Amino acid sequence: MTNDPRRWQVGLLGYGEVGRILAEDLRKQGIAVCAYDIKLDGDQAAPLRAHAAGRGVELDASHADLAARADFVISAVTASQAVPVAQAAAAAIRRDAWFLDVNSASPGAKQRAAATIDSAGGRYVEGAVMTSVPPYRIKVPLLLGGKGARELAPLLTTLGFAAQVASDELGVSSAVKMCRSIMIKGLEAMVIESFTTARAYGVEDAVLASLAETFPGINWEKQGAYFFQRVIEHGRRRAEEVREVAETVREAGLAPWSASGTAERQAWIADLADEGIFGVKGTPDFARSADWRLEADRILARIRS
Repeated sequence: MTNDPRRWQVGLLGYGEVGRILAEDLRKQGIAVCAYDIKLDGDQAAPLRAHAAGRGVELDASHADLAARADFVISAVTASQAVPVAQAAAAAIRRDAWFLDVNSASPGAKQRAAATIDSAGGRYVEGAVMTSVPPYRIKVPLLLGGKGARELAPLLTTLGFAAQVASDELGVSSAVKMCRSIMIKGLEAMVIESFTTARAYGVEDAVLASLAETFPGINWEKQGAYFFQRVIEHGRRRAEEVREVAETVREAGLAPWSASGTAERQAWIADLADEGIFGVKGTPDFARSADWRLEADRILARIRS
């Protein structure tokens, strides 16, 4: 394998929002990119295939097919699939090929995935994505961990990533990510619960005024709309991530009361989105309201029906 990452064959396991963004930014640099996603075999395949064709991304038929030819594999799937996808890739991964796991999984899950890849001859590095990808794209802050992290970091920088090494110990980067998510994803769930309940009682203006007095640095109208939007659009993925957060808390020996509740609220919103109460997924106006009250009213109408 060449030491020049610009000549690598980059393989994306997962062609969702994150995978497509990375594909776009890598292809703009002329980097060869291939991808595989289980949705390529289902009724959601058409838009994924169209996106890939429009950007020169080659699509593979399986995890193993992709791993068999990639110099650098990026795993960006749903949290619950982090270990199974690593196992599927390990069946054919090239010796010394890099495997960057950016999934929001617990330290224990990352360690199990690493053991699978490393035992097959690959080089596993964990990556913790520290904020929402879309605004930053390939420059999203990325914490690396594991024995190969220091070697991979400058190679990622060459590809345009904003990566830094958190630790040579596997699991540290994920622990930082998971502990942060207790707060961030929990705040999303609390805002939806608080604001929707306040709307039900007609006291939302008083609640927002009180929050603004206590936390004057936050625009609660804008933040509330953003939180509603993100959870409506990505609640399923977020719920899976927070279940991994809960597992991280359990691995530390604590009962994950807050994380478990957050996961349930996120999954509940995802269920409502699947019902179509927020509009039709895939259309431009889905989950794009600048007024969180509209979404809260839809939730209230649904539970009162």
